[in-house]
Amino acid sequence: MKMYKHTFYVLLGMALLSFLTNSCTDESTNVKVGYSGALRNIMSGNIDATISLDTLSQKKHFYALGAVADLKGEIQIFDSQAHNSVVIDSSMRITDSYAIKAALLVYAEVETWNSFNIENVTTKVDLEKRIFETAKSNGINVEEPFPFLLEGQVATLDWHVINWKEGDTVHNHKKHKESGLSGSIQQADVEIIGFYSTKHKAVFTHHTTNMHMHFKTDDNAIAGHVDELMLDKQFILKLPKQ
Repeated sequence: MKMYKHTFYVLLGMALLSFLTNSCTDESTNVKVGYSGALRNIMSGNIDATISLDTLSQKKHFYALGAVADLKGEIQIFDSQAHNSVVIDSSMRITDSYAIKAALLVYAEVETWNSFNIENVTTKVDLEKRIFETAKSNGINVEEPFPFLLEGQVATLDWHVINWKEGDTVHNHKKHKESGLSGSIQQADVEIIGFYSTKHKAVFTHHTTNMHMHFKTDDNAIAGHVDELMLDKQFILKLPKQ
């Protein structure tokens, strides 16, 4: 009887240790997406600050995108390095400062990424579908929002950096794209930070898409919001390691 009791307690201890180990592993690999503000509020005219980047400046492996308070620029942060873009005297300026407040911010901490080569994807619609399929088949819970990175050469990428006119209270997507600087780049190497969600339309994705993407060129000369893009040849998609 004593031997059976001893065996029982050994097995119970092993099961408990396994449970605790698995629980710690799950907690450390789950990437949580946070956000502040909402697109629906901005479209209703509320462009006030909802969060200060300073409060997030100590986070490690931090990735984010968003709109500067009062819609005076675009926020894009890659691995805790800010490449925020603002318009000054009709020219773009890139700043690495965290001394910025945001009307909208979407963010996550990702220590490790898995890389996937994606081919035969050219349009934004195709890309959205491929990201969903790749995430789902690699253990990411697609019922929850998740971040992604894209690296490679774009055939074309249309972008804008918002610079909203003070006192203008009429908001729509077209005016947002045209209010500041905009342009198109071709055959350029870029890095894109994006967030995917099927449940956050009008919060941090527009009503026609499950993605919100910002970018920077590899030479750090241009950064901003991705309006449209056409991918070229092979691209690397990065998803949080599970």
